[in-house]
Amino acid sequence: MSIADRVLYEDNHLIAVNKLCGEIVQGDKTGDRTLAQDVCAYLKEKYSKPGNVYLGIPHRLDRPTSGIVIYCKTEKALSRMNNLFREGGVDKYYWAVCDRDPGHEEGFLEHWIVRNAQKNTSRAYSKQVPDSQNAKLEYKVLERSDRYTLIQIHLLTGRHHQIRAQLAACNCHIKGDLKYGFPRSNPDGGICLHARHVEFVHPVSGEKVTITAPVPEGDVWRFFESGQ
Repeated sequence: MSIADRVLYEDNHLIAVNKLCGEIVQGDKTGDRTLAQDVCAYLKEKYSKPGNVYLGIPHRLDRPTSGIVIYCKTEKALSRMNNLFREGGVDKYYWAVCDRDPGHEEGFLEHWIVRNAQKNTSRAYSKQVPDSQNAKLEYKVLERSDRYTLIQIHLLTGRHHQIRAQLAACNCHIKGDLKYGFPRSNPDGGICLHARHVEFVHPVSGEKVTITAPVPEGDVWRFFESGQ
């Protein structure tokens, strides 16, 4: 699917696209082509821009995760979006297909996250420990099938692998997430965690922006999306 088919929102300052699992938001040690490079190529062609295209990156999604990624087309937008993300000015909602719920139909989770950079994992603790960061989220069960549970997560902080680690600490595992305890991988190598919806005040115009990303292809996602 082309970038043009995955643009969810675009104006003079911002562009939001629906990331596929497996894509990387920006360059890393793998040297693989990035979503940012594809978006730059799309903008260069669409607007017949000479030279390099500016694209700022105010936030990231994990490689196996899908959903909304916001890029900035101007330096002014990047500076202000960085502040919005840092100060909690962007309401972020994720959908996760899990093997069970975290304990209730809805609730609040608070943990202290410790990142292991060497293993690229995080662990959630029930109390503060050395080198930990506070992590908070709200969750709500949206639907159940005979095998899986669809959970909506409202992310209140932005820690490394936060959703994955906090759910795993509650013995709740995201489908396909071998790193955090699910027993089987997904055929595409991704995990069933999707950045579904964001809301924020536009950093330049001051207008409210709401963006929703269609879920990935696949029977389990389509089953749940059709019920919403």
